[in-house]
Amino acid sequence: MVTKVYVVYYSTHGHVEKLAKEIEKGAASVEGVEAKLWQVPETLSEEVLRKIGSPPKSDVPIIKPRELVEADGFLFGFPTTYGAMAAQFKTFFDATVSLWRTQALTGKPAGFFFSSSSQGGGQETTALTSITQLVHHGMIFVPVGYTFGDGMFEMEKLKGGSPYGAGTYAGDDNSRQPSELELAQAFHQGKYFAGIAKKLKGSL
Repeated sequence: MVTKVYVVYYSTHGHVEKLAKEIEKGAASVEGVEAKLWQVPETLSEEVLRKIGSPPKSDVPIIKPRELVEADGFLFGFPTTYGAMAAQFKTFFDATVSLWRTQALTGKPAGFFFSSSSQGGGQETTALTSITQLVHHGMIFVPVGYTFGDGMFEMEKLKGGSPYGAGTYAGDDNSRQPSELELAQAFHQGKYFAGIAKKLKGSL
């Protein structure tokens, strides 16, 4: 019995996408788990994307809300915008109203991962405010907690992420890329979450 984990993300400058790819690898490393990457639709115009220096989107497929029902669990990733979920991802969640009406996602586990421009950029507030999306769908929030071990207490190196989920810092000019430690936490989150999703599916 295969457990399907969807890693669904929005990435403006590629930072969240890099985390998403590591999360997918981590989830796929769990026996019996099938992980798949998805992007949510872009809402900004090509002109605006050029002005902010956003690179071309990758060939990762664009997900439609109805396709969420096919998965057993989700890891959702997005940049923080003023300490909250990026508008592109909020727009996607707003489009899941038909799933909410039928409670099609009730009981399914979900987690988050993030990027922000600075250490005080709101990764934890973004997690806290994003949980409301899961609550209305009846989904189960699965944080990574402190399961990453010593990596959670790193004080000498700059590291994004928190007990709420993996994360990275992009810097004010978006030039900083995810570090090896941040990518390792992303892989760990994918693996940890996939194990939980597998257990939950097996208990039904």
